[in-house]
Amino acid sequence: MIPAEEQIQAEKSVIDRQTVVARHNIRITAVDPEHVLTVGNGDFAYNADITGMQTFTDYHDARSAMTRGEVAVNTATMSSWGWHEMPNPAGYVLDDAMSRYETARGSVSYPDRYDMEQAMRGNLTDDNKPGAWLHANPQRIDLGRIGLQLRNTPDSEPETDPGVLTDIEQELDLWTGIITTTFRYSGELVRIETVASPDQARVGFRIDSELLRDGRLTISLRFPYASEGFFQTSDWASPERHTSVLTARGAGGSSILRQLDTTSYRVDLDTNGASITPSQEAHHFTVSTAQTTLELVAAFTPDPTAPREATEAGFAEVKDSSARSWEAFWLSGAAVDFEGSTDPRAHELERRVVLSQYLTAVNSSGVMPPQETGLITNSWQGKFHLEMHLWHAAHFATWGRPELLERSMPWYLSILDQARATAARQGYPGARWPKHVGPDGRESPSPIGSLLIWQQPHPLYLLELLWRASSPEKQAALVQDFAELVQETATFMAAFTEERDGVFHLPSPVMPAQEFYDAAATEDPTFELAYWWWGLEIAQYWRERNGQSRQEQWARVQDNLARPHTDGKRYDAVATEPYLRRDDHPSLLAAFGLVPPTPLIDPSRMDETLREVIDTWDWPSAWGWDFPVLAMTAARLGNAELAIDCLLKDEVKNRHTTVGHNPQMGGILPLYLPGNGSLLAAVSLLAGGSDTTPGAFPKSGWAVKTEGFIPWPSASVEARA
Repeated sequence: MIPAEEQIQAEKSVIDRQTVVARHNIRITAVDPEHVLTVGNGDFAYNADITGMQTFTDYHDARSAMTRGEVAVNTATMSSWGWHEMPNPAGYVLDDAMSRYETARGSVSYPDRYDMEQAMRGNLTDDNKPGAWLHANPQRIDLGRIGLQLRNTPDSEPETDPGVLTDIEQELDLWTGIITTTFRYSGELVRIETVASPDQARVGFRIDSELLRDGRLTISLRFPYASEGFFQTSDWASPERHTSVLTARGAGGSSILRQLDTTSYRVDLDTNGASITPSQEAHHFTVSTAQTTLELVAAFTPDPTAPREATEAGFAEVKDSSARSWEAFWLSGAAVDFEGSTDPRAHELERRVVLSQYLTAVNSSGVMPPQETGLITNSWQGKFHLEMHLWHAAHFATWGRPELLERSMPWYLSILDQARATAARQGYPGARWPKHVGPDGRESPSPIGSLLIWQQPHPLYLLELLWRASSPEKQAALVQDFAELVQETATFMAAFTEERDGVFHLPSPVMPAQEFYDAAATEDPTFELAYWWWGLEIAQYWRERNGQSRQEQWARVQDNLARPHTDGKRYDAVATEPYLRRDDHPSLLAAFGLVPPTPLIDPSRMDETLREVIDTWDWPSAWGWDFPVLAMTAARLGNAELAIDCLLKDEVKNRHTTVGHNPQMGGILPLYLPGNGSLLAAVSLLAGGSDTTPGAFPKSGWAVKTEGFIPWPSASVEARA
C-alpha cells in the first residue's frame, strides 16, 4: 500500500510516473562483465551478475577482466557498517605521515606523505610506509558472495564460464526493485527472483528449476578476507586469516559467525526447508533442496550477539516490502517526463535520469557519505571523499526527497571534534573537514587530499538545500541540531583567509578542485573564492534563523574577498602561474552554476569563459561530474540549449552504460556515482530553476513535463525567513 502522503502526491501528479520509470527498466539478454544489477537501500547492497546472483565471481573480477582487455564490475555484498582494519604492528599514527609547510602564519603540518604509485607497486620507501598503511586502513569489506553452483552432473565441478547459459532474459523492475532472471542450463529452465529489504541488510532469493532436485543446482555461500587493494573488495587467498562458523538453528535456518581480526558480524540464513552444510573448502557453505523451489533470505548484522527479530521476514515479505518502498520512492518528490520530444537525445537523457535516481537511492542515501563507487565495488579501499558528497547527495533535496540527504548529515557531527583538532593543529579556530576518510573520520594521508579545500563549504550548502526542502517543523529542528557545525565550519573558513592590504585571499598551500596545481605555490582559485563567499553567506542565514545577528568578521571577509584572476576577458582557474590548465576538472565554471550568482563573478565574463572551455578543454581528461557543471553554468546564464549540449556531450567519461553506470578510467573506476548525482543536480536546476530564474529546457525539440522540484537558492534573494 502506498503511504498516505505519497498517495496524495500520486493524485496530484500530472506525470504518469510508473510509465516513465517502466520505460527504462533494465533488460539484459547477453553476458557482459560490465553489467551488474544492484538491489539495496543506501546502507546495504547486493550486486548480481547475469544469474541474478553472484555466480561467476572470477568473470567479474577487475584484474581478471583487464587481462582479457575488458572492464568488469564486481559482484560484492557491501554495507555502510562493514569495515575492517589490518593489523598495525608498527603502531602508525597520523603524525608519522606529516610534512611541514612554511606559511605566513608559521610552519604548519599536513599529512601528505603518501605515494600512490609506490603503494600500488609494493616498493614503499620507509618514509612512505606509515602513510600507505593509514591511507589503506580501514577498508570496506565484502560481506560474502551468494551465488549458484551449476553442474552437468551432481558430482562434477561447478561451471565458471557464463557462456554455458542460453536463452538469457534478465530484468530489473525499477518500480519494485525486483530482479527477475531466466535462463537455460543443460536444457533446463532456471528462474530466479532477487530482492533486498528497504530498511535492513537483508537479501532474498527464490529459485525455481528442476535442476534443484538432483543437486545439479545448489546455492553457494563464500566468504573472503578483506583486501588493502585500491579497488579490491576481497582476498580469497588468505583463508587462515579469518573464520566462518556455521550454527544450525532448526529446520531451514542457520547462522554463520564471521571473524576478521577485530571485525565480526553474523549472517542469518532462512530457507523453505533446505539444508545448509559446510563444504570441504574453508569459508564455503552449500544450500540444497530436493524440491523444485528454493527460497533463501540472508540477513547480515554487525553485532554477532544481537538477538534475532521476533518476526523473521521470509522471501515473500522481503519482496512485498521492497515493492511498497520503491513505489513510495517513485511517487515522492519530483519527476520529469520527456515523452513527445522530437530531439533524439531526449529519450537518452530520461533514461539517465531514471537510472541515476535508482542508483543514487541504492548507493548514496545511507547514514554515511558514500564512496565514489557506492556499495557496488571498492575504490580507494572503500573510503569516501567528502568533496564528492555534494555530488552524490545534493540532488535528493532539490528533487524533493530531503530525507535521503538528511540520513548522512549527522555523521559530520560525529567527527566534529576531529575536524576541530585538524584546524587547531594548523593554527586555526573552528573545524576543518577532511577529504579522504573512513567511518571514524580520521584523515587519510595524501599529497592532494590534505590540501584540498572545496569540501569545506559542502556541509553548509547541503544543510541549506536540506532546510529549503523541509517542512517548517523540520527546519526549526535542523537549525538547532546543526548550529554548532555551521558556526565551527564558517569560523574556520573566515580564519583560513589571509588579509593583505585589506583584501582577503585563499593562501597557499591550497589545492584547487582541479587537482594538478602545485599547492605550495597556488592561491585564490576561482571556484573556491566564490564558494567561500557563498558558504559564509549560508552561515549568516543560519545565524539569523537562530535569532542572532550577522557575524561582523565573516561579513568583512565576504566584502573584501579577492576577486578571481582574469586574462581581461575570461576567468582563469587560479591567481598564480600557471593561471589556467586545460585538463582535468574545469571547476572554475562551478563558481557560477553550482554556486549561485555572487558579487565575485561577472556573468558576461563567465559566459565567455564557458564558451572557451567548451572549445579548448582536453575533454578525455575530464570527469563525469564536469559535464553537469558545464550544464549548470549554462543554465544559470539562461542558455538551456547549451546546457543540454553540455550535459549530453559525447565524451568517453560522459557515457552511461546499459545499467546506468558512468565509468571512468577503464577498469579502475568502472562506475562513478558523482557522475549520476551531478546529472540529477543539473537536471533539477533546468527543471526547477532558482529563486530568481524559472526552470527552462530548450524550446525546439523538447516537450517536457516537470513537477515537485525545489528551486536552487540564489544569493540575491532574502532566503533567511
